[in-house]
Amino acid sequence: MTLRRQIATAVAAISVLVAVAVGLLVHRAMIRQHVDQARTASLTALDSASAAYSRGEEPARTGGAVNDPALPGRLRTLAASGHRGSLLAADGPGEAMWAAGPVRDGVLSVRVDFTQDRRAIADLDRIILITVVAAVFTTVLAGVLVADRISRRLRTAATAARGIAAGGTDTGIGELVDGKDEVADLAAAVDLMSRTLHRRLADEQRFTADVAHELRTPLTGLVTAAELLPPGRPTELVRNRVQALRGLVEDLLEVSRLDADVESPDLSTVPLERAVRRTVALTGLDVTVEVADDREVRTDLRRLDRILGNLLLNAHRHGAAPVLLRVDGHRITVRDHGPGYPEDLLDHGPQRFRTNAPERGRGHGLGLTIATGHTRVIGATLTFANHPAGGALATLTLPARTPDT
Repeated sequence: MTLRRQIATAVAAISVLVAVAVGLLVHRAMIRQHVDQARTASLTALDSASAAYSRGEEPARTGGAVNDPALPGRLRTLAASGHRGSLLAADGPGEAMWAAGPVRDGVLSVRVDFTQDRRAIADLDRIILITVVAAVFTTVLAGVLVADRISRRLRTAATAARGIAAGGTDTGIGELVDGKDEVADLAAAVDLMSRTLHRRLADEQRFTADVAHELRTPLTGLVTAAELLPPGRPTELVRNRVQALRGLVEDLLEVSRLDADVESPDLSTVPLERAVRRTVALTGLDVTVEVADDREVRTDLRRLDRILGNLLLNAHRHGAAPVLLRVDGHRITVRDHGPGYPEDLLDHGPQRFRTNAPERGRGHGLGLTIATGHTRVIGATLTFANHPAGGALATLTLPARTPDT
């Protein structure tokens, strides 16, 4: 149930309860008032009839009657025992308030018609019902309007928050949510969080770029010095480590450029099968290529090489043979037969310097991060999953080529 429905339901329930309670209280109060008035009138009439009867006048002249057969039995018994009393009882099609008391010849009674009072009570009940319905309708309508305003503002904030999660960290929610209530406070808090995250992300990207640039100069000298070392096993080890360090620095620079969103694709139309086989040949890895449906795609061939190359290298480095690459229309899948991707990667995507999978070997987590960045630049999508039969499965979906491109 949405927040708007919850608020509307709660307001409606409370309004109905309050209105019904007030209506019942007014109804009971009016019945008591009319009954008390009728009882007072009947007892007053009984006093008058009793005084006239004691003076020898006929009871009928004062509205009374002696031993009236229509007198309710309970009241007759009470009066016969020497007591006075009154009773509201049915009287034909209507009701009447009876009052009776003992006299020398039996029981003297008077009757006061209660039909008009009952009609007045019924009219009041209709008025109460109409008032209750109108009050409930008005209250519920007001509650719905208030809830709709709150819900609309929260939806606006949620849409902006999703935009922030998608990368638009400069989006402001506070400017989209008016008012000075709790929703506005929440929007301001989210804006503050967004600015803080944006600043920290920018600092992290700047730090990565600065470190990579600062390392490039001494690394170039280190590569040159390693080439001057005399041949031998120690020299090979040094050169190997230097090349690994050089690759890491180049990856860091590439990550910093992708994070800065300054990259733009160089698009061209190529047959996908030929592009894939070219990439596999460039990697020199043992990969089985299957083509179910070959299509022409418009993409950046260099970035496609980088994406597929990183996926294949990751499959060989952290997975197990055989490595299968399948082309099916605009979709390319890369599958290995290793332990699969770690849960953290499946939940949150690739993260630099985090592999969290000892069983898949060691690494810096930059290869898949770079592949994801280039995928974003060429307008494709890259998803990661574990195959039901075992192994990691990466799926690259390229944008379809439209007739005007």
